[in-house]
Formats: sequence, structure tokens, C-alpha cells
Amino acid sequence: MEDHEILLKFQDPASRNLAFNQLVRKYQSKVYWHVRKMVVDHDDADDLTQDVFIKVWKHLENFRQDAQLFTWIYRIATNECLNFLSSKRRKFLLPLTDVGAELAAKIEADPALAGDEIELKLQQAILRLPDKQRLVFNLRYYDEMPYEQMAEVTGTSVGALKASYHHAVKKVEEYVTRTAAD
Repeated sequence: MEDHEILLKFQDPASRNLAFNQLVRKYQSKVYWHVRKMVVDHDDADDLTQDVFIKVWKHLENFRQDAQLFTWIYRIATNECLNFLSSKRRKFLLPLTDVGAELAAKIEADPALAGDEIELKLQQAILRLPDKQRLVFNLRYYDEMPYEQMAEVTGTSVGALKASYHHAVKKVEEYVTRTAAD
């Protein structure tokens, strides 16, 4: 079902629940994996995905349709991830590097995320990136999202996103090269 059809059904109180269920079915997996790449832990990703859809439910009737529905949902998911990671750092008084190391340890321990050695090194390198660079890298590399759409999701200029992605790629390459030599 197309987004505009879902939104039309959502406006009618009689079909609101059905429309929302269709929206969740359409985007739940994409949102979950977007969140999971940022927070790594399945339980955290599951909770955040649920929080995202609660926010979508609360605010969908005010959605102005000046962006694509998918982009709007991704923006909510992105903000939830960044707030969660920021809160986690504050709560545990962890510097950025410690959070990356903690998430990297979770990757090694999680059979659902474990891949071959190269994929594991890539994941560890990505987790060492600052949150916003990791977000940009994931959106571009895994989701193959165009910079213009990323700009809508993140509220950042296309030029800044390209620079951020470039820096992220360099850091990932340096990490993989450095660890391959060990």
C-alpha cells in the first residue's frame, strides 16, 4: 500500500488503527535495522523501535507531507537513537570511546550480528565513529540513501553530509588497515 493511501486511511477514525498497522508492517523492519546499526543491542533496538512508532502514532495526524513519510519516520528514529546514545553516555559517565568499545563487545558476543572476520572489523570500525558520522555512514553505505534524502532525515546540509561521510570512510579504512596489520 502506498504512503498516501495509508495517510488517507489514517485520517478516517474508522480506519485509523488499520492504517497504522499497515504503516508499522511496511516500515518496522527498516526502522529496526536502522536503529540496530546505531545502538547494536537487540533489546535496546526493539525498545527504541517501539518508541519510534509510539511517536509516529501520536504525531501522524499532524504530519504535513512536506517530506516523504519514510523520511519523516527515519528522522524520528534517528533522533531517538542519538538521544538514547547521548543519555547512555551521561547516565554512565562514559566517554565516546568507551561506548564504542562497549558496543563493539556486544557485536562480538551477538551471533545475529557476527559475520566473517572482515565484516566484524568493519562493524568495530563503524562503532568507533562519532554518532553522527556513524549515522551518515550507515545511511549511505548500508541503506544507499541519497544525500538529499539524508539531509531531510538529519537536518544537515548535503555538503556537510558528504564531508562527514568522507571522514567516516577514512576513519573506517584506517581502522581496518591498522587492525589487519595486528
